[in-house]
Amino acid sequence: MAFDLRAFRTALGSFPTGVAVVTTSASAEQHMGITVNSFTSVSLDPPLVLWCLDKKSDRYHAFTNSMSYTVSILGTDHQDVSSRLARQGSHSLDGIGLNDTELGPPALADALAVFECKAEAVHDAGDHAILIGRVLRFSRHAHGEPLVFFRGKYGSLAQTS
Repeated sequence: MAFDLRAFRTALGSFPTGVAVVTTSASAEQHMGITVNSFTSVSLDPPLVLWCLDKKSDRYHAFTNSMSYTVSILGTDHQDVSSRLARQGSHSLDGIGLNDTELGPPALADALAVFECKAEAVHDAGDHAILIGRVLRFSRHAHGEPLVFFRGKYGSLAQTS
């Protein structure tokens, strides 16, 4: 029996994830971003995070060769930005509210949390690469609802008091 890749992907979609945008700088004037839902913490000491990138992405070489990147955790008000940066060829940050960072790659304005990372490692993982970053600086906002991705759709968490 053949392994059904589409059914596998659908089953994976049953796990709700947060949504982030990772940004890097191709040059001092040219920044780019990509939407990811594979962001997670790896270690507190040293502070490491990871995210995964499809090898077929048109941004693959820019991110895997980058010395630094910034991860912005998205809130529900960032759904349009997330959709835009999830598409192939839509990597420009023009028209998106940004904040400068010390490392260079900008953060999304009003992100729920921001992690400025120095590239630590890139690991081969099938049709993806696992990018591990060492967090040099971070910040978080006390307000805002997280953007969630579940079964192929954006949503939010139901909050209780």
